[in-house]
Amino acid sequence: MSTGVHVPEYQQDCELVAGEELARSPAFWLVHVLMAMGKYEEPAERYGVDAAEFDGVVDRLSDPEEPWPVFRVGCGGGHTVHAVYANWKDGSSVDFFVRHPAWGRLGHLGQCGADAAGPGLAWTELLALAGGVPEGGEGLTDPSERLLLLLPLLGDADLPGEARDTVARALAHCGIRAEAAGDLAAVLLAGQDPVSGPRWSVADGSPVAVCSSPYSPRRVPLALGIPADRAEALAAVLGGPRPAA
Repeated sequence: MSTGVHVPEYQQDCELVAGEELARSPAFWLVHVLMAMGKYEEPAERYGVDAAEFDGVVDRLSDPEEPWPVFRVGCGGGHTVHAVYANWKDGSSVDFFVRHPAWGRLGHLGQCGADAAGPGLAWTELLALAGGVPEGGEGLTDPSERLLLLLPLLGDADLPGEARDTVARALAHCGIRAEAAGDLAAVLLAGQDPVSGPRWSVADGSPVAVCSSPYSPRRVPLALGIPADRAEALAAVLGGPRPAA
């Protein structure tokens, strides 16, 4: 893994490298969903992943002496979602943001770690980004991998009944033991409360949905301040309009 990644708006004193080679291993996907979603106590062997390989991925993703791994999801129209494993001497986080080279800013989706912020995506947006693979793009191009990478951002009171099966299929596709993938999907979606969970809507002034959670960076429209035509393009990438709030 040696390909450098340059994100000029990501103001951190660090070296960024493309992390997609790590995504070839089922151990990475198990580490990612468990670590980023705070479910780290789950045993690796239960899901068909070697414990030593699991521990090796944990060490790489949390090593402050190594360049920070970046995982990219190209979304069409020049938009790219980034997930950065940010590691300092005194702590780590996973930073999620969307970027377009014409914006001059980042659209912050959320953060996993000690200073967690989220959610950053509704279920329909997660599916739109997972399935919206552009031709010739960089980063992850497999819809199941894209879905699992962005799954820690999910927060939606209106989760459909098929969500568990959708996540389970993605886990199995990425190498998690099929017999255990459904149970793991249930663990990962357990916090989605249909009564008090976050709700998403589009209000006047922006076509980009906002989130009801007080802890979400999307309490305001994503990439607030970009021109109207670029906001429309971003909303299209995220799956189109929703009913007004």
